[in-house]
Amino acid sequence: MAKIAKGKRPVYLENPQIDKLLAIVMALTGEVSVLRERLDTIEQLLEAKGILSVTDIEGYDPDEKVIQERQKWRAEYIARVLRVVQEESQTFSQD
Repeated sequence: MAKIAKGKRPVYLENPQIDKLLAIVMALTGEVSVLRERLDTIEQLLEAKGILSVTDIEGYDPDEKVIQERQKWRAEYIARVLRVVQEESQTFSQD
């Protein structure tokens, strides 16, 4: 379960909405950076060991089970990325 910080979110720029957007972009940037490095490591190791080539990876056609698992992961990931916006909408709906 994701941890939720208590208290008000700090505002660094003039507009709190821009701060929220920046937080989302930075969260995505961090995720993409880590994923890119890990993916590159895996591809380099697979090719070096002669297990798979980049062509094999790019030609992969996932089955329905894999597609469903990816869709589930994607929905959960988007929910985490947009957590800032969702928390605010929940605060407004409770007032």
